[in-house]
Order: sequence, then structure tokens, then C-alpha cells
Amino acid sequence: MNYVITIVLILFSALFSGLTLGLMSLGTQELKRKKSLGDKRAAKVYEVRKDGNLLLCTLLIGNVAVNSSLSVFLGSIASGWMATLVATSLIVVFGEILPQAVFSRFALSVGAKTAWLVKIFIFIFYPACKPLAWVLDKTLGGELITIYSKKELMKIIEEHEDAAESDVDEDEEKIIRGALTFSDKTVREVMTPKSVVVSLDSSEEITEKVIDRIQEDGQSRLPVYKNNIDNIVGILNVKRLLGAECIGKTAGQLADKKVYFVGEDKKLDDVFGAFLHSHQHLFIVVGEFRDVVGVVTLEDVIEEIIDDEIMDEDDRHKDLQKVAKRQKKERLMV
Repeated sequence: MNYVITIVLILFSALFSGLTLGLMSLGTQELKRKKSLGDKRAAKVYEVRKDGNLLLCTLLIGNVAVNSSLSVFLGSIASGWMATLVATSLIVVFGEILPQAVFSRFALSVGAKTAWLVKIFIFIFYPACKPLAWVLDKTLGGELITIYSKKELMKIIEEHEDAAESDVDEDEEKIIRGALTFSDKTVREVMTPKSVVVSLDSSEEITEKVIDRIQEDGQSRLPVYKNNIDNIVGILNVKRLLGAECIGKTAGQLADKKVYFVGEDKKLDDVFGAFLHSHQHLFIVVGEFRDVVGVVTLEDVIEEIIDDEIMDEDDRHKDLQKVAKRQKKERLMV
């Protein structure tokens, strides 16, 4: 009988010790998120974990009560240093180390299976634990929500994608990484400089030669200016040049008169919202003194989000920024 009582007390000690580490390591924020996604195990654990201080007091008081009872009981069947050594060894090895090692690895699974038992413990120790939990709630406040920085989130996604059991593939990781970082970038970093942008004077007549030149360049939309490049009066969609009826007309007659300007220091997330709101595909980029410095397209912004290039069927020069830098370097060498 004595051995049976000893084993029962050790099991309860292991249970309280393991649950303390296992359940308290599960954040309420994570459990609530998994519960909303239909995880039944998380739903069971959340019911006992949501009041963290009450749960902590219950498990600690239960653990202390069991370990004290175990020491007293072993002292009654043995005496001296032998009882102390045996009690300490049993409590440390079987009541602390082993259960905590197991529960820390399988916290959610074990917690879900023992949630009903934890509710019983909470009910039993409620009169003693609730006042303590109330004091802790008032003095320490509720549990803090874990907030991750963008760099931390990207690292988490990277580690998640690298895991063998992950359902996030490399392309999805790139898109998430791009979405997290593109709001930190400005238009200046992704725009096409005006030095390599093909534009037309509003008075220029559309001829077969002009169409061939535009098609050879590969831009799908062209800024149309009046007198000088800093006076943009329209945007010409190259698709409007497909029909024979465009021959003989001027660029100004064929151009869309809606022109949207954006500052070169504008953040890409703001520009993306402006593109969606305006239903446009190209903005004229202006500098500090309202001078035209380049153009930015919806594709430029989306490429930053998906962290990859979009091949437009009309695009021949995919990185005009590199072309502009090369031309600038060549001018400096002359």
C-alpha cells in the first residue's frame, strides 16, 4: 500500500510540474489564433490557459502540496538521511526533470488531453488561488502580447519555409518578404529615370516610323509633353497605336489627359494605394521642385511585393534603372 501511495504522489507531482511548464509556455495569443482556425486541441487548452495567473497559482500550490505530502509520507516509512535522499531523488528525477522534458515537447497534445483534469484542480483550489490570482492581475496586469518586428517576422517565415513539414513554399516566402519590406522603400528606388524614358511631344504626328520606333523601345505607356519634358500633358497607351486610324493624328490627340504625379520620396505602400484608387498604371515622378525625374508603374510596385520581375509582353528593357546608371557612368568617363 505504501508503494502505491508513493507512486500516486509521484505521478501527481509529475503532472503538476509538467503542466506548469507546458501550459504556461503556450501563449494565449497563439492558442486563440489556433482556436479560430479550428484547432480543437488549442480550444481545449485555451479554456484553462486564458486566466494565466489562476492557472499558475493552481498548479504551483498543487505541486507544493503533493511534494510536501510525498516528503512527509516517505519520512514516516523511513528515517534520517535515507528518507531525505530518496524523497529528493524521486521528486527531482520523476517529479520535475522527466515530466518537464516531455511536457515541453508535447505541451499542446498533453494539455488538451488533461484539460478536464486541470479544470477539476482549478475548482478544488479556487478558494485559495483566486485571491492570489486577483492580486497578481491587479499588480502585474494581463499577459503581454508578443509583437514582432518586420525583421523578426521575416526570419520566422524563412525558418518556417526551411522546415521539412512546412506548407509554405519558396515563392510564397518571397511574396511575404516583399510585402513586409516594400513599404520601407521609396519611389526613387524603383522608378525608371527620365533619361531612359521614351516620351513624345504632344504635337508630334503619329507615323509608321514613329510607331516602329516606339515598338522597338518596348514601353507600353509613354508620357506626352508640351514644349518640354517637365510639362507632361498626357499618357499614351501604345495599344492605341495598333489601328490604322491613329496614323496622321498627334500624340496629344491620342493621349489620355489624366496625368498623375507622385513625389520621388513617396513610400511604395502609399503609391500602391494610389494606383488602386486611380485605376492607373503609370505615374509621373517629380522631384523637390516639381521637375520630372522619371516614371513609376504599377508593375514596378508589384515587382517589389512579389520580389520578382513581371515580364510585360511589350517590355524589352526590364531594368531601365541599370541602363540609366550605365549611361551616367559613360558620361562621367568622357
